[in-house]
Amino acid sequence: MSARLNVNIDHVATVRQARRAPEPSVIAAAMACEQSGADGITVHLRGDRRHIQDKDLHLLRDSVTTYLNLEMAATEEMLKVALDTTPDAVTLVAEKPDEITTEGGLDVKANVSIVRAAVARLRQGNVLASLFIDPDPLQIEVAHEVGAQQVELCTAAYAEATLGAHGIHGEGAARASQELRRLREGAALAKQYGLHVAAGHGLTYRNIVAVAAIAEITEFNIGHNIISRAIFVGLSNAVEEMRQAIKSGATSRG
Repeated sequence: MSARLNVNIDHVATVRQARRAPEPSVIAAAMACEQSGADGITVHLRGDRRHIQDKDLHLLRDSVTTYLNLEMAATEEMLKVALDTTPDAVTLVAEKPDEITTEGGLDVKANVSIVRAAVARLRQGNVLASLFIDPDPLQIEVAHEVGAQQVELCTAAYAEATLGAHGIHGEGAARASQELRRLREGAALAKQYGLHVAAGHGLTYRNIVAVAAIAEITEFNIGHNIISRAIFVGLSNAVEEMRQAIKSGATSRG
């Protein structure tokens, strides 16, 4: 059975916010993704509101019929928003004001009291609590200790190692293999702790097959590559192509 695909539609909002225009509509994008077989929608509400806006989140909660995953920092402001809109899941992420995109996993160990409190409030509000972390055994262990129900393993290092010719020969191929092994081991450990396992960040049609072959990973959150592909083939086709790539990985499991 292949993993679920949640499509991150942040970059639809990025295009809209570039002109502060009413289009492209994130609601229309979410509906198109669902109609094309996406299992859910993911959005990241950032502190600086650079793309997704609070109004978008409320409209998406009223419109999404599959699964709504909200990525956010573990701040009081964001917790209030989450508990007010009650998405199906909240993924707590590391966030820096000046970063282009999320730069890595949340350091749960260094922020254990803050994360534990945020997880408790989310669970009390009947929202699944997920943590976006690097595939590091210590971080996975602490994620379990603070009561998280899911971890999303950051695939950034693996994805970077596979870009262009980097992952084909020599050190690049060795690094890609090493990072893939970390993801496999991290996913297996997380499952041993009883955690649901998701993955995402930097994944593309070309590099996802090997990750989708990891049986413990039951969910992917992918945005940039799908939205980029949609410029050329349309959003529906882009979603379907990614679904097929994930399915291909699942069928390759030994």
